[in-house]
Amino acid sequence: MTAGAATRTESLMSAIRDRVARRSLRPGDRLPSVRSFARTMGVSPSTVVEAYDRLAAEGVIRAKRGSGFYVTGADLPPLALAEMGPPRERGVDPFWVARQSLDAEASTLKPGCGWLPADWMPHAALRKSLRTISRADDALLADYGNTRGSLNLRRMLLARFADEGMPASADQLMLTNSGTHAIDLVCRLLLQPGDAVLVDDPCYFNFQSLLRAHQARIVSVPFTPSGPDVAAFEQTVATERPRLYITNSALHNPTGATISAQTAHRVLGTAAAHGMIIVEDDIFADFEPTLSPRLALLDGLDRVIRIGSFSKTLSASLRCGYIAARKDWIESLVDLQIATSFGGPSPIAAETIARVLVGGTYRKHMEDVRRRLTRARQKAIDKLAPLGLVPWIVPRGGFYLWCRLPEGCDSTSMAQRCLQDQVVLAPGNVFSASQTASSFLRFNVAQMAHPRIYDAIGNALAAEAKA
Repeated sequence: MTAGAATRTESLMSAIRDRVARRSLRPGDRLPSVRSFARTMGVSPSTVVEAYDRLAAEGVIRAKRGSGFYVTGADLPPLALAEMGPPRERGVDPFWVARQSLDAEASTLKPGCGWLPADWMPHAALRKSLRTISRADDALLADYGNTRGSLNLRRMLLARFADEGMPASADQLMLTNSGTHAIDLVCRLLLQPGDAVLVDDPCYFNFQSLLRAHQARIVSVPFTPSGPDVAAFEQTVATERPRLYITNSALHNPTGATISAQTAHRVLGTAAAHGMIIVEDDIFADFEPTLSPRLALLDGLDRVIRIGSFSKTLSASLRCGYIAARKDWIESLVDLQIATSFGGPSPIAAETIARVLVGGTYRKHMEDVRRRLTRARQKAIDKLAPLGLVPWIVPRGGFYLWCRLPEGCDSTSMAQRCLQDQVVLAPGNVFSASQTASSFLRFNVAQMAHPRIYDAIGNALAAEAKA
């Protein structure tokens, strides 16, 4: 059987299984005759015969001599009542963008998502590393990992920290299952239900989701092109007494802004004066053309906890993050990771990443990514301009572009309209704790090459103008 015939056969089988699952075909129902179904589906009778025979072998249908094929009802899944009606619309909340992006069909365009296209990743280096891992000792392939994670990867991270001017000892670093997992562990360690946590407004939407899961009380301060509004920051910290402040100092999500040295010193001084701990999510560090001020570097890992990950730069499939912090906090966080995950991240994932980081392959990959992003950013700005969308700032790196909509347009409504055209946008208010960003959209410039995106945005803007 040719590949094309096999694909047609599998498509027929899938269509019949779907009809059985939805009760369009019930146990005991007779299937259409071979010739009739072949005409309906536009395939040859031999393809239908092959599909029927394979479904019969699976027990989904059975043949009656001289009568045809009938549904058996074997292994029929339970009927979900929610599936009988039209799909319910989900409110546009901080989960909305993630769900729409992660669950999207292959044909859906995702300029609102938070990762690079798959074809931007260093596949050759990853495959080479995986081949090396496949020949490793059985223990690496089968055993639990070290409670602090791969020693090879931790050594590399410590060397990178030292190069940045932030020397740290081995007992100040641990690996985690992801950057999100790292923040979750920190929240488990340091927060009690009802504690106030300070975030930027706007901020990464999953900060809010995670904090709500920990029953924290979210307070926010306006974010400016040079970091948090310092006056509002100092007043909020003094009045609300937040336990934590969670932020991206460099290439801030969603705005792309980077904190200034002056703002960084003011933030650290305020935190020290009020006993507040800072969680610096440094996931976009390698997208910067040159290193910018870092709270963890200025603080020396005293009151600042540094979080990082490789999902954005190497692979979201190989989940691995890290936490750099005070020794006593790391000790307690290791115990928490054992309690919740029984050890560190997958040894296979961590060792694969470590092998990619060796030598110049990763450096060259990131240099290429930064060049491509520079071109993609300018192209996106040029194509959005005729539609009336203006960047809040032009970031110095990274893939986010925080854009203001034309007067009178609502980004949530825009996102819902574009979703009908299979284009996923990221509306401003999912990032805003105060719900004051309805006139903004966050774009991922690496995901904006397809012209259908701009057509969908144009159509949505026209509909907004008429509404």
